[in-house]
Amino acid sequence: MAGISVSGEERNQPLSRERIVRSAIRHADRAGLEALTMRQVAKLLGAAPMALYRHVSNRDDLIDAMIDVVFGEISIPRGRIGWKLAMRERALSLYEALARHRWAIGLMESRRRPGPANLRHHDAVIGTLREAGFAIDAVAHAYSVLDGYIYGFALTKMTLPFDTSAEADAMAQDMFDPFPANEYPHLAEFVTGHVLKPGYDYAEEFEYGLDVVLNGLEQALATGHSG
Repeated sequence: MAGISVSGEERNQPLSRERIVRSAIRHADRAGLEALTMRQVAKLLGAAPMALYRHVSNRDDLIDAMIDVVFGEISIPRGRIGWKLAMRERALSLYEALARHRWAIGLMESRRRPGPANLRHHDAVIGTLREAGFAIDAVAHAYSVLDGYIYGFALTKMTLPFDTSAEADAMAQDMFDPFPANEYPHLAEFVTGHVLKPGYDYAEEFEYGLDVVLNGLEQALATGHSG
């Protein structure tokens, strides 16, 4: 896949850690993390590969910085609007960030040297839940179920074998054609009666599931079963 073009004006700007990281993110957004090499980033910036090492230690250091930028794009929970709404806004913002940076989904919680935006984000989530009355073990439960849902849904959406109604219809044909009619009646009903309806968008399921999770956490907190 072709790299991202860089204007002559941008090439003439002084090399910096921020420029390197931003260029790497743009490249990963377009080509995936597998295509990200120090040499390729240097080429995009019109610089010698060794010049990058004055600003980033290695590829892992670069990825750490890229992930920190993604965390910086996510809304920080604000307790003053109420923990439930704060968690909802944070979940939507995280989901949108993952949609923009598909390469990041498996890396967000894997960094051994997290940056300040990463740490600030986690501290804010924990603080918002603690201030709402969640016990420390309940914070762990809530954080786990929320992120399990957000990351899990984002990954499922990302790996669906169709994006458009036409692609979904073609997939349904391929899926059912090898089998006798009515072999899988419930699945067929679901696909034809829901998935193939005009305007269907799997992404719209996200907020429904999110509200179910948040309502469950709210009930657990109210009844004292959150710990």
